[in-house]
Amino acid sequence: MRFGIVILPQFDWPDAARYWRAAEAYGFDHAWTYDHLAWRSLAGERWHATIPTLTAAATVTERIGLGTFVSHPNYRHPVTLAKDIATVDQIAGGRVLLGIGSGGTGFDARVLGQPELTPLQRADRFEEFVHGLDALLRFEEPGGAGISFSGDWFTADGARMVGEPAQRPRMPLHLAANGPRGLALVASVADGWITTGGDDDGTDAWWRGVARLVERLDAACAAAGREPATVARTLSLDSEARFSLASVDAFDDAVGRARELGFTDVVSHWPRPTGIYAGDERVLDEVADRLGAPR
Repeated sequence: MRFGIVILPQFDWPDAARYWRAAEAYGFDHAWTYDHLAWRSLAGERWHATIPTLTAAATVTERIGLGTFVSHPNYRHPVTLAKDIATVDQIAGGRVLLGIGSGGTGFDARVLGQPELTPLQRADRFEEFVHGLDALLRFEEPGGAGISFSGDWFTADGARMVGEPAQRPRMPLHLAANGPRGLALVASVADGWITTGGDDDGTDAWWRGVARLVERLDAACAAAGREPATVARTLSLDSEARFSLASVDAFDDAVGRARELGFTDVVSHWPRPTGIYAGDERVLDEVADRLGAPR
């Protein structure tokens, strides 16, 4: 199993560099940051942009994977995101993991004056967004004429990526999905699946919901004719009512449950002083020691 940590983009640089360097020193396999303009209960707090943050993180680390948790089409276009994130991947030496979701219904969905979308519209837009990124990030321009596509939500007319991708055939796409259309998209296009589980905050009920999602992904893979084991599976262990780094025992319990369900990767959040994901960094130290981090 691989282990990841989410570093929220709340720290000014160069102070933020401490967290990214420490994530690598702790021995985590990957480190992620949220791709939002503002987020939930933290909307009034300091919150930096995602792409510059990952670019800076790439310059102060050497080994660890760097990811978006997750990018989405609420305020992004496939062409501009592909160009930005491919540049980060080149700077990072091919270490970027692109997490992609359909886009929530909160601040990011209305800050630019967007109309409210139905669940069906969000699902349609998500599919176009993912297929556009899948094409762009391969850097394949038929006949040298650029990359073009046209849909109800996104259009590219001879988009140019230029050069070669830092990872072949492209950087890994990890789709956040729980619904049937999203899981089918994972099975057909993605390298990995990300889930935060369901809405139930009761621990046992939440884990039962996660198990059902695993079964649905397996069914989606079967329907697509894909071997389920070829899809990396990442579980975010945290919710507002349950924090995996509340204690070492809580972390061990969560990891054990995730392993039993066949997850290849788990992700926790860096402990914050107060509020959501509040915890003690000493627990993070202990967890890293138990993981055998080379420090």
